[in-house]
Amino acid sequence: MPDDHSDALSRRDFTALTVGATGAAVLATSAQAAEVVETDVTIKTADGSCDAALFHPAGKGAWPAVLIWPDALGLRPEFRAMGKRLAAEGYVVLVPNPFYRSRPAPVFTGPFDFANPDDRAKLAVIRAPLTPDAVARDATAFVGFLDAQKVTNKKVKVGVQGYCMGGPMTMQTAAALPARIGAGGSFHGGGLVTDGPDSPHLLVPKIKARFYFGVAMNDDQRQPDAKDKLKAAFAATGVPAKIEVYDGALHGWCVPGSAVYNQASAERAWGELLALYKAGLV
Repeated sequence: MPDDHSDALSRRDFTALTVGATGAAVLATSAQAAEVVETDVTIKTADGSCDAALFHPAGKGAWPAVLIWPDALGLRPEFRAMGKRLAAEGYVVLVPNPFYRSRPAPVFTGPFDFANPDDRAKLAVIRAPLTPDAVARDATAFVGFLDAQKVTNKKVKVGVQGYCMGGPMTMQTAAALPARIGAGGSFHGGGLVTDGPDSPHLLVPKIKARFYFGVAMNDDQRQPDAKDKLKAAFAATGVPAKIEVYDGALHGWCVPGSAVYNQASAERAWGELLALYKAGLV
């Protein structure tokens, strides 16, 4: 689980990823989409206005809320499809543009190659404002927005899930809002355990949410002690956490359209996510 803010990880794990790849259809069937209301929204935050996509089941009712942190390529069709699919399962889902301080989504509109230094430099600029404190401020605004929706069941906890760079953001969210976040899922999260004083795993004592960590095989090979440090951190607090390495699945495997998308492993991860929310969003 290396720090995916590094050039090394970017070159290693994201080479040949492109924006606009056609994989979103894998996540949401037309039947599911018909049962879901999708709305483009703008959320006021402490730092500006964030564009985002909101999804919820059609019809009358109130459902648990979930915040989805996208990967380093941000809000785009693949993550909209993910939001639709989750909403069809009975959730109110918000997928924000994490780079709203720099530009509206989609932040990249053509091929993006993480092996290209120029492309990595462009990403570094828009990622720079996403400090841990900024993520905590954003999370507070996003969950507040979800709680303000009539379709949100505020009597139960909120879920949060993240992919790649969004993995540590799930932990930062849960630590910032311990009384509200009931479950968190990180999938091929980068930088969950680092040597820095702001390492996400050091936030565990502040977290009350149960967690699931799906670890990519190659991430585990490069940092085999990360999962052990995560397990020890959660064990010390008594908060439930399930940590699994996905053999044969590479960093980025959950996102359709990526060069490493692994549908079988992605579906397994999806099942774990739904089980997590069933147990934690009460």
